[in-house]
Amino acid sequence: MVSRGNTDSSKLRGMKEVEKYSAVDTNPLSLYVMHPFWNTIVKVFPTWLAPNLITFSGFLLVVFNFLLMAYFDPDFYASAPGHKHVPDWVWIVVGILNFVAYTLDGVDGKQARRTNSSTPLGELFDHGLDSWSCVYFVVTVYSIFGRGSTGVSVFVLYLLLWVVLFSFILSHWEKYNTGILFLPWGYDISQVTISFVYIVTAVVGVEAWYEPFLFNFLYRDLFTSMIIGCALCVTLPMSLLNFFRSYKNNTLKHNSIYEAVVPLFSPCLLFILSTAWILWSPSDILELHPRVFYFMVGTAFANSTCQLIVCQMSSTRCPTLNWLLVPLFLVVLVVNLGVASYVESILLYTLTTAFTLAHIHYGVRVVKQLSSHFQIYPFSLRKPNSD
Repeated sequence: MVSRGNTDSSKLRGMKEVEKYSAVDTNPLSLYVMHPFWNTIVKVFPTWLAPNLITFSGFLLVVFNFLLMAYFDPDFYASAPGHKHVPDWVWIVVGILNFVAYTLDGVDGKQARRTNSSTPLGELFDHGLDSWSCVYFVVTVYSIFGRGSTGVSVFVLYLLLWVVLFSFILSHWEKYNTGILFLPWGYDISQVTISFVYIVTAVVGVEAWYEPFLFNFLYRDLFTSMIIGCALCVTLPMSLLNFFRSYKNNTLKHNSIYEAVVPLFSPCLLFILSTAWILWSPSDILELHPRVFYFMVGTAFANSTCQLIVCQMSSTRCPTLNWLLVPLFLVVLVVNLGVASYVESILLYTLTTAFTLAHIHYGVRVVKQLSSHFQIYPFSLRKPNSD
């Protein structure tokens, strides 16, 4: 659990004895377009370059896009009629960097195999940072449409963020139960599409998204429908199908329904508590600080997901409760008492800061322990005993 801030020795031993990366990618876009492209790109990188450094560089680009858009569109009104729009060059930069980050995320594993440096730390680093990237990616995309009469409400975006978050964790829930990571189709399609849309926005302007896509069906409705449709019609059915196949083949790693769904307890409780906060908020906290609220939720979710990833990699039991939810529960209770608006804002910023520091602390401790256990450096291919 996050309060312990580390990975116990039994999990480390479990990783060494059990972990063998097993993933299945059936997405045609990934198989026939992106993988050949990544196989070409990886040859550009020097063989001394550590895969984890590639992974972390891609993550930093996603964070940079988030911060850049936060500067030019802090309250998500920049794309609305009558407001100062985001400069065209920003959309171009964000589009290029988003695709570069996506490319680096696809290349890091190939670099690991190319340099014979694949380790459980690399897998944890890759998927752990991906879990935190979900909130950066979704919130940055939101600025294309924003809020207002032509955009999407902050509450609808909050629900869409949760659709993406649950879609992400389903893959790792599958591996926790089946031992195989089935890579979701939606990720590759969304990354390529959004990178393209960023560039198109710079060319045609945000005003182009005001017009109907088909009859009275607006582009914002298309945006919403694609996220929900991909989750309900592709991600969820495929996850349940893979789980059912493993059940039929008698290869499930957990025998009881309770143990199978334990990893979903904390994310579901996080959703319930954060939604309760929004609904009970005396100051309408989501309308007041949407970007910070999204970030708080996304960071807490990433922490729970990282704990799940560690457990499914080491074949150990996932914690039932993430202790980050305790202060969130207390804040929701205080909010329900009808606190003043300025106090509620302070609580949100304090909680967000605490979650961020706790998650970074957890990540650093886990990386240090894994590096020590496997006798490797996280960002170098040199061995400690070779110094």
